[in-house]
Amino acid sequence: MIFRSRAPLRLGLAGGGTDVSPYSDIYGGAVLNATISMFAYATIEPRDDNKIVFNAIDRNEKIEIKSSEFLEIDDNLDLLKGIYNRIVKDFTKKPLAFELSTYVDAPAGSGLGSSSTLVVAVIGAFAEWLKLPLGEYDIAHLAFEIERKDLNMAGGKQDQYAATFGGFNFMEFYENDKVIVNPLRIKSDIINELQFNILLYYTGTSRLSSKIIEAQVKNVYKKEEKSVEAMHKLKEQAIMMKEAILKGKLDEIGEILDYGWQYKKQMAEGITNSVIDEIYETAKKAGATGGKISGAGGGGFMMFYCPKNTRYKVIESLQPFGGEFRRFQFTKYGLESWRV
Repeated sequence: MIFRSRAPLRLGLAGGGTDVSPYSDIYGGAVLNATISMFAYATIEPRDDNKIVFNAIDRNEKIEIKSSEFLEIDDNLDLLKGIYNRIVKDFTKKPLAFELSTYVDAPAGSGLGSSSTLVVAVIGAFAEWLKLPLGEYDIAHLAFEIERKDLNMAGGKQDQYAATFGGFNFMEFYENDKVIVNPLRIKSDIINELQFNILLYYTGTSRLSSKIIEAQVKNVYKKEEKSVEAMHKLKEQAIMMKEAILKGKLDEIGEILDYGWQYKKQMAEGITNSVIDEIYETAKKAGATGGKISGAGGGGFMMFYCPKNTRYKVIESLQPFGGEFRRFQFTKYGLESWRV
């Protein structure tokens, strides 16, 4: 039997960065995000030869190792090893033999939460295979602990919860890793208009988000006033975005995105650069009313809000930069798993 799962990537619409400790522990964070029709996939095929095979198809990386209770973390598909180690430690208490194949629709460093979404998808496949008694909050929190604590990877908390729950969510983050997910009930015509007006643009470059996030964390610990105040403004932005979407005030979306982008750039060094700034200003001159870099910044995907029919002029204006526009739809569902 084969066990499969998929989890959706996400667009962070407002509040990104306030889900990162220590800011969320000290002040409380708030993020509004929505999942899209790009996914991380995981397939598990049990084996009976005492071997483990990890096959990251999109990365063209494959390793075969002898099954054991703990796999060494050695910079070789560590994300997959970290998940396995935790599954054995918390649930099976004994080694497993299997082939795990993974694929993500967006490259690492894209700013769409691909790493965390992959962790959620892999946990989902293991849960399907081993019939683990895990609810949505359990899976998201386990994914967070594997990445941030077991593997010491810098980052926030929103991606794991977005991938698990799916849809539009207003998320609140507090100390002791407390997270509250508030699903938003949004009329389909509003979602359709948002979908039409938001352009998703891949700059063609990926970035190492951990460096930017580490700088952001350091700024909070040092109580850098400009950086902390910027995060306060981004938390306000999440509330503004929630109200605008729920009330159907779509003309305000671009301005709210622009408001957040101006403050996001003040959180840490490396979030923007001259090329990103030029792309952003070009899109605005062509009719976009706002936008932002997706994720921590520095590269990856950007999004632009293009009301009325301005999307076509914006697409034309950005052609010289050589990036790629990616079609997407918003999705209602989060993690899904099944067996065949």
